[in-house]
Amino acid sequence: MLGRLFGRRSDAPPPAANGDVQAEDTADGATAATVASSPEPADADARRAGEGEAPDGGAPGGAVARPVAVSLTDGEPAQKKGWLSRLTAGLAKTSSRLTDGITSIFTKRKLDGETLEDLEDLLIGADLGVETSSRIIETISKSRFEKGIGPEDVRRILAAEVGRVLKPVAQPLIVDASRRPHVILVVGVNGSGKTTTIGKLAAQLRREGKSVLLAAGDTFRAAAIDQLKVWGERTGCAVLAREVGSDSSGLAYDALKQAIEAKADVLIVDTAGRLQNKQVLMEELEKVIRVMRKLDPSAPHDCVLVLDATTGQNALNQVEVFRQRAGVSGLVMTKLDGTAKGGILVAIAARFALPVHAIGVGEGIDDLSPFDPDEFAQTIAQI
Repeated sequence: MLGRLFGRRSDAPPPAANGDVQAEDTADGATAATVASSPEPADADARRAGEGEAPDGGAPGGAVARPVAVSLTDGEPAQKKGWLSRLTAGLAKTSSRLTDGITSIFTKRKLDGETLEDLEDLLIGADLGVETSSRIIETISKSRFEKGIGPEDVRRILAAEVGRVLKPVAQPLIVDASRRPHVILVVGVNGSGKTTTIGKLAAQLRREGKSVLLAAGDTFRAAAIDQLKVWGERTGCAVLAREVGSDSSGLAYDALKQAIEAKADVLIVDTAGRLQNKQVLMEELEKVIRVMRKLDPSAPHDCVLVLDATTGQNALNQVEVFRQRAGVSGLVMTKLDGTAKGGILVAIAARFALPVHAIGVGEGIDDLSPFDPDEFAQTIAQI
């Protein structure tokens, strides 16, 4: 499952000893991330960095949380059967709404114009999108079914069409071994699950033996900073963090500088949740990207937008704006277990054709999985 999510393994050698990325003072007083040969004591979880100002508004100083070595389960994060059970449970609201509606429409009813209109309303109501819903209706109307078409036939067509839309966008998040670090910028609106997703990605990368540095770029919320530090401790990753209200672009610059000096495999940068219609906040996000490119013109190498499935149609607008302003390269959809409108992922795929790297159906560390379009389509259609 890890290979599917991250595409291929890094050619770099595994981290020394326990592989924890930790902090050490450099000659000029800055704080750099390096690969440690032994774990740090649990009570030495943070310290001040040396004074200095990052380019383009970077805030001076900072704190680096030292991770505690954590033993993670070897192998895949969940057995296939276990994941399918969670996916089925997570999509239960969406699939029940669709399949119950299909059964109600087609049981003892003729395949006529009124029936097809009711079905189209049902599909659009599940946020599958007008385009996909119309194609499903067209396929059914052109099929050689007799008037006694059954719910099972409709569900099979639904699964086939959903799978057709989703297959081209199901792409793993590839960590490029030639880049050290490979920079992943994680963006999204408030409450979408960005920080939790970062923690889950970090856990899976660490299982592969990669060294990972996390940057707590959501400097507006103390809770977000603390949450990322907890994930750092759980996964054995160093976390670069500063006081609430610090400049996020300066933190991103310093994090990339440390990751370069440490030759870390991956740098994952958290960002503040921001509504897509807030101009000032979007400009700040653009500044984060601009400042990192002073050190690496190709950074970030991935800009992952985390979407909350419960937002429904609003997710379409989020993709549009974040793609324009931040250059979103791929998607992760969370909270599919909390909505009856999980079909929004289909509408997004049909409109934007952006890679979907993973989906989440819970808060557990293993509740993030590579996106499998066939599993998703069959689960939604209950076939």
